Amino acid sequence: MTERLIVVSAVVIRDGEGRVLTVRKRGTARFMLPGGKPEPGESAAQAAIREVHEEVGAVLDPAQLTSLGVHATPAANEDGYTLRASVFEHPWLDIPGAAAEIDEVRWLAPVEGDHPDIAPLLTQAVFPLLLSS
Repeated sequence: MTERLIVVSAVVIRDGEGRVLTVRKRGTARFMLPGGKPEPGESAAQAAIREVHEEVGAVLDPAQLTSLGVHATPAANEDGYTLRASVFEHPWLDIPGAAAEIDEVRWLAPVEGDHPDIAPLLTQAVFPLLLSS
């Protein structure tokens, strides 16, 4: 059986209180990191930079992106799919607001355990990583 895989890049941006920028896409219920699927020929970092700009209007500095690794979790909005996310961190910067397919922007404090309105990538991989550092 072939694994049903979704490959994305995502970015952690934290505010001065340590809260993480999350977005909720139109027609979905879970908050996730800004980011998305790479286009052909695009590196994971390039995809992250482009997607964050499209989704929240922020212009990331490639020199300030730090890899937080590649993480595999269940996909938030596609039952039966595995998400493989290249996750980066970028220092805080001004976030103009929701754009493209984004309905809502929310800053969330990292929490332990699963939450029905937060994507598994955050609850199972990113938040535990941030809480342990």
